[in-house]
Formats: sequence, structure tokens, C-alpha cells
Amino acid sequence: MSEARPALLSGVRIIDMTSVVFGPLATQMLGDLGADVIKVESPEGDILRHVQPAQSPGMGAAFLGVNRNKRSVVLDLKTDDGRRSLRRLLRDADVFISSIRPAALARLSLAPDALRRENPRLITVVTVGFGSDGPYRHKPAYDDSVQAASGMAGLATMRDPGAPPSYAPTILADKLGGVTAAWAVMAALYHRERTGEGQHVEVPMFETLASFLLVEHMAAATFENLPQSFGYSRMLVPHRRPVQTKDGYITILPYSNAQWARFFRAIGREDMLCHPWVTNMDERSRNIGAVYDMVAQFAPSRTTQEWIDLMGEADIPVMPVRMLPDLPQDSHIKATGFFQRVAHPTEGAIWTTKPPVKFSATSARHDLRPAPRLGEHSEEILSGVVED
Repeated sequence: MSEARPALLSGVRIIDMTSVVFGPLATQMLGDLGADVIKVESPEGDILRHVQPAQSPGMGAAFLGVNRNKRSVVLDLKTDDGRRSLRRLLRDADVFISSIRPAALARLSLAPDALRRENPRLITVVTVGFGSDGPYRHKPAYDDSVQAASGMAGLATMRDPGAPPSYAPTILADKLGGVTAAWAVMAALYHRERTGEGQHVEVPMFETLASFLLVEHMAAATFENLPQSFGYSRMLVPHRRPVQTKDGYITILPYSNAQWARFFRAIGREDMLCHPWVTNMDERSRNIGAVYDMVAQFAPSRTTQEWIDLMGEADIPVMPVRMLPDLPQDSHIKATGFFQRVAHPTEGAIWTTKPPVKFSATSARHDLRPAPRLGEHSEEILSGVVED
């Protein structure tokens, strides 16, 4: 049997002083790839530890979901000893990522420039609500407020002018920020590999979500000489929704001209094959609500499985609508081993998900480290720190 290769980020040490989801998701992703992530917590611990549901105090389900493959050390940064210990850890670190506002970092003598004077190769990262060059830079931010400010919540009203703004039912801004911070750290590490130079990285949640939304919703506002009109119409028509079958709900999504032709041929509507909505994508785009409405009218004529079989034969994207509790029984999810049962030293058997990305030459860590108890590794970590 060939020897397992080191994980992608093996040998990279990350000092993680983030909390809740934004920063911790980023560092968990880096830990999954082999980085040694040291989670620095106050004596009270990450507030996410206490979010329910929880089986035991300080080990809530959401905390377990974004803090695997980390070690926890408790440092009281209100004390000289705590600040000295952190500075010692940072001397040999590769990355320092924090969710503390820049002004507070400066008061703690943890400003990026000051840290790099002691460790020129250090990559410093701040996860903030709003970018430092704008008037919102001092505002606190949470997922809901960023969804509101970015236009995310307002998409519901753009789709239906009679509907109130609505949050996406997931912490989208936090999680997207975490993914963005993870790739930003890896880009900075690659730059350092080439140049030996550390640098400072700022990841603002507001701008990250706004740029994400505007990929398609910039729409006509992209062009200076057209009347400004934000919003990608296909996403905003109220007809874009799962359709009801005889026994459930399903998503049927022909997209190209060829797929729409196969759809109408499969349901016996050859009369539509020469219709401009089928043969001309511009015409279809201008009438996309009406086109989707046709699918909704046909859907109740068959069961969900009948549609899956029919669309499968026609090679048209189709999937049944499932609820989250259905996922563990999904045949594809089961075949890929997506859910993993691991033994936690205090929580017993818990379920988690494996990293979704596959690499042909390396893999995510095989020695999955469960989310740590508060200060679980303090002695182990601090005993290896060289005193001044």
C-alpha cells in the first residue's frame, strides 16, 4: 500500500481569532486541507458554542459544524500574560485571521504592520462586516443586516412588488464570506511561496455578498449607454419555482433550444417545436414567465417519478424537491459517503459532512479532529511556546 501523501496545507499554522460562522467556516475549510488551526478563545469562549441545539454546555450543533480540525487555547487578551502568549504564537505562525475590528486590534498591539515587523512572512486577515475604505467601516454587522444592505432581502420584492423583503433562510452572507476568506488565504499563501512576502488581507461581508449577487443581477446596468435596470429576469419571475406533480413537487429545467424542443416532443406537443419560444432564446427570455407557466400547467398530469423517467430519457435536467431530513437517504449522498459518523470525546457519536471537493493527488485530512472543547489544548499549545 502506498504511503498517504501530506495534505495540501500540511505545515501551515493558522492562528484563528474569529467567532460565530464567517471566520470559523474559513478556518475549518483550511483545517480540512491539513492546516494546523489554533483557535484562540476568550475565557467565555466563542458565542456560537452556546447556540442551541446542544447536547452539553458549550458544544452546540452549529459550533460543531464549523470548528472541526482545530485546537482550542484560552487566552485572556485583557491581561498582559494573554497578549504576550498570543504574540509568541504569532512569531512562528503563517496566518493570523481575526474577526476583531481593526481599531480594537490596534489597541491590543495586534495591528498587521506591527505583527509583520516581528514576523515578515505572516499573512494577516481580518473578516469584517464592511470594507475599511467606506463610511460603514465602523458598523457592526450580522448576516441579516448584510442581507438587508446588499439587496439580497430586496430580491423578494423585485420578484413580487406586493411582497415584503425577505431574508434567505440560511446564513448566506456569513458562509459566502467564509468561503471567500478561505480562498483569499490560499491566494496569499501562494504569493508568499513565490516571493517570501507576507501581506494583509481584508474580507468584507457586505461587498462580498453584493458582488456575488451582481454576477447576474447587474443585468442591463452593466452597460453605460442603456437605461439602468438591475435584476436578471429569469431569476425574478414569480413562475420560477418548483412545479406540482400528481404526488409532490419537482424541478424541470429545459434551458437550451434543443432541450426545450425535446421537452415538448416528450410531452406530445410537437405543435410547439417551431414556436419562437422554443427556437429563439431571445424571445424565450422575454417571455420566460409564460414559458415556465406552461411547464407548471403540464406537471400535474404525471407523478414525480413519471416525470423523472420521462425527462431522464429526454436528457433534460430534472430533480424532485426534497426536504433537508430526506438528504441522508438520498442515493447519491449515500454513495459518496457525504455524511460521516465520528466519535467525539464528550458528545459521543455525531454526524458531520465531509469536504465536497476532491483532489487526485491529495485529500482532506484523514485524521478528522472533532471540534474542541473550550481550552482543550491550552496546555499542549502553550507548553511549546518559547518564553521571551
